[in-house]
Amino acid sequence: MTEIRLFLADVDGTLVTEQKVLTERAQAAVARLHDNGIAFAITSGRPPRGMAMLIEPLRLQTPVAGFNGGVFTHPDLSIIEARTLPEAVARRAVEIIEAHGMDVWVYTGNDWLLRDDQAPHCAREQWTVKFPPKVVADFDDGLTKAAKIVGISDDHDLVQRCESDMRKAVGDTASAARSQPYYLDVTHPEANKGGVVAYLSRTLSIPAAQIATIGDMPNDVLMFEKSGLSIAMGNASDEVKKQATCVTDSYNDEGFAKAIERYILGERGGKS
Repeated sequence: MTEIRLFLADVDGTLVTEQKVLTERAQAAVARLHDNGIAFAITSGRPPRGMAMLIEPLRLQTPVAGFNGGVFTHPDLSIIEARTLPEAVARRAVEIIEAHGMDVWVYTGNDWLLRDDQAPHCAREQWTVKFPPKVVADFDDGLTKAAKIVGISDDHDLVQRCESDMRKAVGDTASAARSQPYYLDVTHPEANKGGVVAYLSRTLSIPAAQIATIGDMPNDVLMFEKSGLSIAMGNASDEVKKQATCVTDSYNDEGFAKAIERYILGERGGKS
């Protein structure tokens, strides 16, 4: 197998547990990556601020890819590059989500905008990202600088249908993919996890063939396709697992740490 020089991880459903906990074993596994000269990076649909709590424990030194690659920051969260949706595309995305009867969130560089802070998943999202939303009457100002628009529903089939309809409607003017069964993320066309692999490959001068990726959702398949080694979580769907090189255990059974130990470190000190 080609030597791996960078390990790129999704966050929710992968790096952290169902309760959003970064386990001691996960931290130790990343520390061993560093000790073996392998760089580590994270990417997520979360805003960069929503990953701040991971930076110190994981000793991150690589760019942080928030909004699925819509915003890249340094580990101190200063912005390197931002990719926002064209205003007309952002408005169209909101219209499509609302036409499906789903709630809408709009993320700009620093703000999370919504109309109802009592809507489903709002409280959990706030607990996850560790900062509150701003309640607005309309999204007009936010749509001029939207890094990500999210459609939310607990009807998972509806979210999947909205994803399909969104892709047909926006074409190559935006990227639309489910980051959770209940979330549809709409971002800049170059803001997807495949683009994150390309960006890190270029920025860190590491060939894509020497990058390993790990994730659990359909939007992670885009980075699987661009990397030399891909690992699906045990909690991923069969659809996602079929697209990966390897499959590890669930996020509630140390699947992230085990993936590093089994598939990245191998004989270099990983646990069985």
